[in-house]
Amino acid sequence: MYTELQEQDLEILDFTCNQIGEQTPGTDEEVHTFCTGRFGITFPQYSKIDVNGENAIPLYKWLTSNTTFEGFDGPMGLILSPIVKKMDKDYKKNGNIKWNFTKFLIDRNGNIVARFEPTADIKKISAKVKELL
Repeated sequence: MYTELQEQDLEILDFTCNQIGEQTPGTDEEVHTFCTGRFGITFPQYSKIDVNGENAIPLYKWLTSNTTFEGFDGPMGLILSPIVKKMDKDYKKNGNIKWNFTKFLIDRNGNIVARFEPTADIKKISAKVKELL
């Protein structure tokens, strides 16, 4: 999607985090090498941050306090929901990041347009991005 739409001003800001199930334990360089090698990313990737709690960066404090978790989609949702519930029994009632690859769509004026959980269909995300561009 980034390759296809970056000339139409799509920007993707990738912030890695190790707070969710400790899935990203490496250094920034190791994470970057993994992501470019496995996923072929070409968009900017930033240093590892906290996305939840008192050490969350201001951007994520704003994102999570102005959006709500609307559930996981599809078969992966059936797998993730019990895992997330063990980490946060009230996970359905707060805007905290539940799992890696949560995405936020922000318009040109800085308004949050949509939040997509990691199980969201990429076609749905792409359609919303194209509509906004």
